[in-house]
Amino acid sequence: MGAALRRIQLGSALSAFGLGFTVPYLYVYVAQVRDLGAGTAGVVLAVFAMAALAVLPFTGRVIDRRGPLPVLLVASVVASLGAAALGFSSQVTASVLSAAVLGAGTAVMQPALATMLVRCSSTGTRTRAFAMQFFLQNLGLGIGGLVGGQIVDTERPSSFTLLFLIEAVMFLVLGAITATVRMPRTPAVAVGVSDAGDAQRGGMRVLLSHRAMVQLCVLGFVVFFACYGQFESGLAAYGTEAAGIKPSTLGIALAANTAVIVVAQFVVLRLVERRRRSRVIASVGLIWAFAWIVAGYAGLGHGSQTMATAAMISTYALFGLGESMLSPTVAPLVADLAPESMVGQYNSAFALCKQLALAVGPAVGGPMGASLHGPYIVTFVLFSLGITVLALRLGRRLAPVQDQPSLAAVPSRVVAVSMPESASAEVPAPVAAVH
Repeated sequence: MGAALRRIQLGSALSAFGLGFTVPYLYVYVAQVRDLGAGTAGVVLAVFAMAALAVLPFTGRVIDRRGPLPVLLVASVVASLGAAALGFSSQVTASVLSAAVLGAGTAVMQPALATMLVRCSSTGTRTRAFAMQFFLQNLGLGIGGLVGGQIVDTERPSSFTLLFLIEAVMFLVLGAITATVRMPRTPAVAVGVSDAGDAQRGGMRVLLSHRAMVQLCVLGFVVFFACYGQFESGLAAYGTEAAGIKPSTLGIALAANTAVIVVAQFVVLRLVERRRRSRVIASVGLIWAFAWIVAGYAGLGHGSQTMATAAMISTYALFGLGESMLSPTVAPLVADLAPESMVGQYNSAFALCKQLALAVGPAVGGPMGASLHGPYIVTFVLFSLGITVLALRLGRRLAPVQDQPSLAAVPSRVVAVSMPESASAEVPAPVAAVH
């Protein structure tokens, strides 16, 4: 399935390139270029995020019933329409509705693409497939943002319309490329979940009975709340208010974050792919705790402005190092935990937890980062340490191969698979293979 994976990755990277054109400038476009005000811009950004919460609970079951490819094709068309409409929207109602359509379309793409990667990879190749996707998406976002920055002109609304039209075309390109992918037939359902229809009808009940998956969802929420939910809200407010850095420096810090991901991704991959996933995730919590301490020095250390600026840029870079360690561990683990007939539902459930964190994170972190500087740093140091604790607890619920996929190459090892408790009661005890 090498050719199929390459096409999926190419389409994913180009869609990220399109998003990079508009996401950094959405607030400025609505508030200043269309002159709709900061309040409307805030509503548009909130609707863009909340639309995902409305569609993701239903996305997984549709993916499992109809397949990820048809869902992705519909989502790419919907997102394209939303992007194009937003580029021509000059009124409040039109902007809010366009943002809702765009947010819903892009949200559905995530679990659909993830499920396609799962279907076109094996346990042994999945880690690298998700690492490559993360690398290409960040590269696409970064290049898109840089190119878009050269096009935009706040005095010319047509320049922003061009950005949104380019984004719309990129979504259609994603659909066109992935439409050529020949998806493999879904493998036979594992023993213990013999009736795929029952598993699908069980839906959320089956997923909630799977304790390892529930723990992973909680862990995912904390991860995205403590990192991604703070990038453009709490941490940015803290950097400008407490550390006194210029807003333009935030762009440099975000560029440093992307640069670390791009440079370190495959070096890190070689280091982590033969280690236990739970230990790798736990170490990310420690790295991010140190990153928050460095941020604390930037705003509370009373050093020179140069030192504060360097510390804030280092904070974003350390977050990038942690992100490069998470990409080959968390997403593949979701797939490896899922029963074969529920991969879409598991991916959608995890995407929903991510979206909740991205919605709650700015609401909590923004006000704290702007005014409660000391408590803000302490809070997120503790959340980062919580990642370490939750990851180690999750590791005790994982089967050896789920926690360390490289063990699958050892033929004499007995493998017990973590399954939903409602299904595991039907599974016979594992038998060691004789070689």
